[in-house]
Parts: sequence; structure tokens; C-alpha cells
Amino acid sequence: MRIISVNLNGIRSASSKGFYAWLALQNAEVICLQELKAQAADMTAEMLAPLGYFGDFHYAEKKGYSGVGIYSRVKPSAVTIGLGIAEFDAEGRYIQADYADYSVVSLYLPSGSSGEERQAVKFAFMAAFMPKLRELRAAGREVIICGDWNIAHQELDLKNWRGNKKNSGFLPEERAWLTQLFDEVGWVDVFRTLYPTLEAYTWWSNRGQAWAKDVGWRIDYQIATPAIAQRATTASIYKAERFSDHAPLTVDYLD
Repeated sequence: MRIISVNLNGIRSASSKGFYAWLALQNAEVICLQELKAQAADMTAEMLAPLGYFGDFHYAEKKGYSGVGIYSRVKPSAVTIGLGIAEFDAEGRYIQADYADYSVVSLYLPSGSSGEERQAVKFAFMAAFMPKLRELRAAGREVIICGDWNIAHQELDLKNWRGNKKNSGFLPEERAWLTQLFDEVGWVDVFRTLYPTLEAYTWWSNRGQAWAKDVGWRIDYQIATPAIAQRATTASIYKAERFSDHAPLTVDYLD
């Protein structure tokens, strides 16, 4: 069972860079998309439902902004759009698809890098989202949350960690929130469990030579309930082509 998570930084842009040709070769069961930067009227037939897949989406109200989606090989039994919190749902940040034996979420957690106002929104989202994460964990259902969490958890998860201790995405409060999620609530960082010491990144700034020098951040995760996390066999970050400033994260799970 292959699951892919990718922040597209614009679905139209990624499409023009060959994303769908690549996707057709992946044989994935579920693909989670973040940062669509599109509304329903902007979507082509291929974007709405690539060959062999059903598509479900949570668009942002603001044009050209945010938005998440899920492509499913098997039609979900239920789809939940949004968290039920108006201020965050307006930004199109959460969609959940339920299948027979498990659920998959596509999440786009706010970035706080543009300034104090958006950092405050990010902290507010984190505070509002934690009860939902506890609820999902306690429900007894297997869940995989794929997405751009906009937080690098450990020093190992970004190249220049010393220079980023006071920057959004590596703030002590953000890192502690993820630690709480893993150590107290009981969710599992699938990639890091498979590869405890591997330096690998999923996002590179467009500034300087970050991509060329591999000065990146690991901020895209598949975070799962323990039983399904234990079924993960391999994970990979695809860098041979660039569809976005993020790279696709693929995890294979035993059926």
C-alpha cells in the first residue's frame, strides 16, 4: 500500500512541470496534496481525477492560496472537509478520507515565516488542532496524517539548525508541540522511525543555492497511529525531478 504526500506549491504549476506523468507511474493507493493554490473552477479534468483515481478537495476561499486534496484508488466511504473551525477552514487546510480499514488526512499547517501575525495564526491552529489529534488517536481507528506540517522537529531535520533557532518552523514551542504529539499523544513519525539518523529534507528555500547545496528542511511528514506505522517498510523522498519547492514523500506500507 503506497501513500504519497506532496506540497505542490500550486497544482497548475506542478502540472506544467510533469507531475501527472510522474504520478501515473507510481502505483499509489492514496496521494495527499497540499497548497493547491486553486479553486474548483481552475481545475482541469486531470487535476480533479487523474486516470484511475477519485479526487476530493478542500479549497481555500482566497484565490490562489492554500488548499488540500486527496486522490484515492478506492472511493472513500466518507470524506470530511475541514476541522469545523471557520477561521481555519476558510484557508482550506484539512481533508480526511475514510476507507474500510484506515483513514488518511491531507494537512497543510500554517506557516509563520511571513511575520508575527501569521505566526500567531500558526500557534492558534496548533492549539486548536491538538484536541483533534488526541481525538483521532483515541478513536481506535488507524490513521495516517500526510502533509506539510511546517515544523522541523529535530536538529537532524534541517541543515542549518544553528541559524534557525529563532525562526518559524524551528521555534522551541513548535518543536515541543511535535514532541508532545509523539511522546504523549502517541503518534509516530513514520520516516524518522524507519531512518533514525538519516539526514534528508523535503523542502528547500528558493533563496540562494539551497536546492543545489541541499540546504533543506524536513517539514513534510506522514504521521500515523502506531499499528499502521509499524506496517511501513520503506520511505523515499523523490528529487530526480522538481515539481515544487517541496519533494514528494512516499511511504510503502504492508497491506
